[in-house]
Amino acid sequence: KYKIAVIQLNLNDVAENNLKKCLSWVRDAANQGAEVISLPELYSSHYFCQSEDVDNFALAEPLYSTSFTAFSALAKELGVVIIVPFFEKRMAGIYHNSAYIIDTDGTEAGLYRKMHIPDDPGYYEKFYFTPGDLGYKVFQTKFGKLGVLICWDQWYPEAARITSLMGAEILFYPTAIGWDVNEQDPAISQEQYNAWQTIQRSHSVANGVYVVSVNRVGREADQQFWGGSFVSNPFGSLMYLASH
Repeated sequence: KYKIAVIQLNLNDVAENNLKKCLSWVRDAANQGAEVISLPELYSSHYFCQSEDVDNFALAEPLYSTSFTAFSALAKELGVVIIVPFFEKRMAGIYHNSAYIIDTDGTEAGLYRKMHIPDDPGYYEKFYFTPGDLGYKVFQTKFGKLGVLICWDQWYPEAARITSLMGAEILFYPTAIGWDVNEQDPAISQEQYNAWQTIQRSHSVANGVYVVSVNRVGREADQQFWGGSFVSNPFGSLMYLASH
């Protein structure tokens, strides 16, 4: 058995401040007994995919630079596993929506690159991200076998199924999803949230695994990120649900 923590927070700030904030919150979680800790999708910046702007590529970082250095040191110091989703610059013209899985000794348990890339109003991710080329993966850590998928992957049963069949005990979904502030019908907003939660809880039931969904919160431009981070058990029952 091991304890997990989800870090649900507002990230509408510059990279340096978001890094400091997330390091502090991870430390707080570890001090409360957490052993596996996950940040939300694209932790280091505001959710820039609401528009198609080439200037936003400056937010990306190469592998094993700022984010890895900082969280690797913290994982080793605290003896915890940390899931760190970030904007990866692989090379000129090729960028990924990625996540480090950092083990308790500060080494990399693995890297995941988001496979399913949306292109919807307010979520123009295909402008920025190349689909992942590493496939679905399971990461062996000190505390257990973790499956890590990212946001839009959550709508696809095959992603959960394949990762579970590979031996994952928990599926983590670092996420950035919210409501369009221009949507005036609360019933539609509720339907969107219900669908998001239901599809992920169904992955628990279908595969007999725990599911952990980790969302950001707060308003950024035209998106009100709805938080609602949760943990479901293998029966799909909510063990924990964060507020909006």
